[in-house]
Amino acid sequence: MTNLILARDEDAEALSRFATEAFKRTFGHIYDPADLATFLTDWNPPERIRAQLADPDWTIALARGEDGEIAGFVKMGPIDFNLPAGQPGNDATELHQLYVGEAAKGTGIAAALMEWGIAWARERASILYLSVFTENPRAQAFYRRYGFVDVGRNPFRVGNHIDEDRIWRLDL
Repeated sequence: MTNLILARDEDAEALSRFATEAFKRTFGHIYDPADLATFLTDWNPPERIRAQLADPDWTIALARGEDGEIAGFVKMGPIDFNLPAGQPGNDATELHQLYVGEAAKGTGIAAALMEWGIAWARERASILYLSVFTENPRAQAFYRRYGFVDVGRNPFRVGNHIDEDRIWRLDL
């Protein structure tokens, strides 16, 4: 069983680096370098993570490797995308990010983070949403195993590039 801890202010720098590297490793090849640089500068800087950690509507759970470094994390908070017509937004929350480092893939850390995130959401809402890139079948298969279903489109901007993400929903 993976032990998870809540992120604290002093984790913000490491979380920012970890998320940035995970995003670049997974999606960096898709984007023009200038678009990617613009996105990463604004997307997840330590100051934004610190503000989220100070806000009771947000939480981040960490998994650490044997070396003490971040092996994965899940970020939960208020919905920050436009829901498709007919999708309720009240009594709902969002799984914003779930990233696992390359060395930790296949170790159960992703499942532990997902289960923690769903439990956190159940204490606060009856619906959990997330957004996933249309060309990320591994993530889609993972979310499908937990009962998430695709409910609509979510344009996701990286610099001047707009991806088609999909909004997925889990009734809690």
